[in-house]
Amino acid sequence: MNILHIDSAITGDASVSRKLTADIVAKLTASNPDATVTHRDLNDGVPAIDSAWFEAVRMAPESPTPEQQRLIAISDAYLAEVQAADVLVIGLPVYNFNLPAQLKNWLDQIARAGKSFRYTAEGPEGLLTGKRAIIAYSAAGTPMGSDLDHASGYIRFMLGFLGITDVDFVAADRLAMDREAGLARAQDALEKLAA
Repeated sequence: MNILHIDSAITGDASVSRKLTADIVAKLTASNPDATVTHRDLNDGVPAIDSAWFEAVRMAPESPTPEQQRLIAISDAYLAEVQAADVLVIGLPVYNFNLPAQLKNWLDQIARAGKSFRYTAEGPEGLLTGKRAIIAYSAAGTPMGSDLDHASGYIRFMLGFLGITDVDFVAADRLAMDREAGLARAQDALEKLAA
């Protein structure tokens, strides 16, 4: 089993989503001792896509400039990690009712026509099939699945668009209202999670 462990929280050691992703990875590796884990901390910075990225990555020039080669290599590296993974463990802290910018940037980097999805006569088809994703959702005041939550539905949709439809959530939400209850809900979901 190859596990891709993605963190995106900006709160360092105080992060609930980071603790949850670590706990999920520990559960997976305890049940699969030969598993390999690749950790990617998106808080280290993920370049946002822009017109230079589009020209380099999407337009795929025959003779890319050194700068275009650099942009292609960055995007290819993110995508290769996902392609190699059997399980993605993704930390999803909710900031201002949505996912962090660095997690959105990562999704933009891996959403590549012809590589992670393709268009067919029947519509788009995800190419990253046969993978599982476990999302560690944390929020101070946003109940998961509520009208205020624009994060969990978006990440589920994007993963599904890319072909990853086996998605589980471990949620610690409403932490500002009742931290202990939110953490207890997450622990209960973690214990029920199949490893």
